[in-house]
Amino acid sequence: DLEAATARALERFGALDVVVANAGFGVTGRIADLPLDDYRRQLETNVFGVVRTAQATLAALTSSRGCLAIVGSVSSYLAAPGTAPYAMSKFAVRAFAEAAEAEWRERGVAVVLLVPGFVDSAIRNVDNAGQPTGGADPAPAWLRMPRDRAARQILDAIAARRREQVITGHGQAAVFLQRHSPWLLRQLMALGARWGEKTFPSTGPGAPGDDRRAPPDPR
Repeated sequence: DLEAATARALERFGALDVVVANAGFGVTGRIADLPLDDYRRQLETNVFGVVRTAQATLAALTSSRGCLAIVGSVSSYLAAPGTAPYAMSKFAVRAFAEAAEAEWRERGVAVVLLVPGFVDSAIRNVDNAGQPTGGADPAPAWLRMPRDRAARQILDAIAARRREQVITGHGQAAVFLQRHSPWLLRQLMALGARWGEKTFPSTGPGAPGDDRRAPPDPR
């Protein structure tokens, strides 16, 4: 499908200037409770979806000296309790983006890694199979960035061909702490874990500054 979509886009527009690898969802739950298939499903979409998108469009982006934008997550910098599969996938995505940026620079292709925190989206309203669950967004409204504002930051980062853009203030704070004061971030995450045990006793907490929070386990 990716190869066919690339061919249709080239036929219609003549070139590809920007490609956004955005497919993803979040598997949550305690490590001891999750079957291996949940991990496989998570990595297949979040990691191999990015790799396949890059492979299918690299030739076109090389011709246009274009830009590949990859949607990562603040979870690529910290793995909070209850988010192991999702955090694993986003750590891998960040590694892929760093390697691709170094390899493809000489081709003239820019690789932009987008690192969002909480943004208004449906990602927190799906189950571990990626199916919609409905209901209200569990992330507090005051912490979520509106979609149009996040989209503007994404467009600005792509236009500037930045290597990385952390989106949302709380996301920037989390990444800063991970880089410069990881011990403090671990303490904050431990506090969040204790709060999460009381709030979501069946699944554990969501990630502070992450773009997904663990829902109650339907099983």
